[in-house]
Amino acid sequence: MSIERIQVAGLRTARQVLGEPSAPAVLLLHGWGGAIESMQGVAVALSRRDFCAHALDLPGFGRAQLPPETWGAAEYARWAMEYVAYAGLERVHLIGHSFGGRLSIVMGAEFPQRVAKIVLTSSAGVLSPPDVRTRLVKAGKAALRLLGLSALEKPMRALARAAFGSDDLKAAGALEPIFRRVVAEDLLPYAARIAAPTLLIWGDQDRTTPLWQAQKLEQTIPDAGLVVFQGAGHFAYQERQAEFVRIVETFFKGSFPKGS
Repeated sequence: MSIERIQVAGLRTARQVLGEPSAPAVLLLHGWGGAIESMQGVAVALSRRDFCAHALDLPGFGRAQLPPETWGAAEYARWAMEYVAYAGLERVHLIGHSFGGRLSIVMGAEFPQRVAKIVLTSSAGVLSPPDVRTRLVKAGKAALRLLGLSALEKPMRALARAAFGSDDLKAAGALEPIFRRVVAEDLLPYAARIAAPTLLIWGDQDRTTPLWQAQKLEQTIPDAGLVVFQGAGHFAYQERQAEFVRIVETFFKGSFPKGS
């Protein structure tokens, strides 16, 4: 299971390809902070079920080079499609977890001729209403600007990040500008344009991308079905890997009824 260093669209990265090259291709897109290893178990299992699994380090993660600018989901999606061309793949199935789900949503909307079917598992891309803490921080920044104290805005942002920031934000490092951009993007307009049959697999205990977001995506994507893993969280595909792979195999090889 060797990992190969490659260059895609001018950026150094790595990939792992498992299975027969002639088999239907599946591109696995990991979540924020992840890498090839995040979805390796699923990739191995699919390669044993007559698929060719392609796992990547997305730019800025794992072994991959940072993007040259502050990318959003659309830039990452275009880069992932550059990999599809690099690998000589005509069409691919997509599996996107969390941040990787953002890319899958955009790819499904923007490149319908290259995307066969999509599995979104605990996908990000649906905006949550701002909570009380977020509203307070925004109000504080506005007050500082109104009082001519904009110089204090940066220290205030650092304090707010330390006190209220998510673990992903605190660990973002050089990726913080990208993180701030992507988490503010509403991808429902892209979701509404997805032509590929799409299966959503979610844990009902997911606190990062709650189940209501899956339900919103199911309502928005024209041909979508939702499977809920009771008791599973944000990494439901790892917690229930055997079940996840069985469902994905059935979906990719056949069909999955809308609303199931």
